[in-house]
Amino acid sequence: MSQKTDKQKRTKRTTATSKSPTVLTAEERAAMKELVQERKAEARGEDGESAVLAKIAEMPEPDRARAERLHAIVKASAPSLSPKTWYGMPAYAKDGKVVCFFQSAAKFKARYATFGFSDKANLDDGNMWPTYFALKELTSAEEKKIAGLVKKAAS
Repeated sequence: MSQKTDKQKRTKRTTATSKSPTVLTAEERAAMKELVQERKAEARGEDGESAVLAKIAEMPEPDRARAERLHAIVKASAPSLSPKTWYGMPAYAKDGKVVCFFQSAAKFKARYATFGFSDKANLDDGNMWPTYFALKELTSAEEKKIAGLVKKAAS
């Protein structure tokens, strides 16, 4: 075969592949767009706490109430963590790196909200430990557990 024919075949294959369905959901694409906006806001020096409070205010109930309570718990348990948004979610960072975050149930149409920790969290416990927690209710018992985990994660 000539080089031109090989190139044409490669081009056809590439074109056919580009028509394949997208891998990201609409919610995931929206989160990626939010990440770009967050990085631009950080570069402009915008306040992370204001952004977190705005995201919380946009949430439907009962996620909003949970997020407000978690915000207060994180600030009280680990004042060294800085509020910021992360993929459109309220998050808390140490030295610019996200340590923990709240994902509302509504964001990805899930049956429960999630409170999670990144690999930057100091939660290592042997060879295996939990990093995400489903939140259906936020009672004083859960609040106490979260406060302890956040304190440990930020240490």
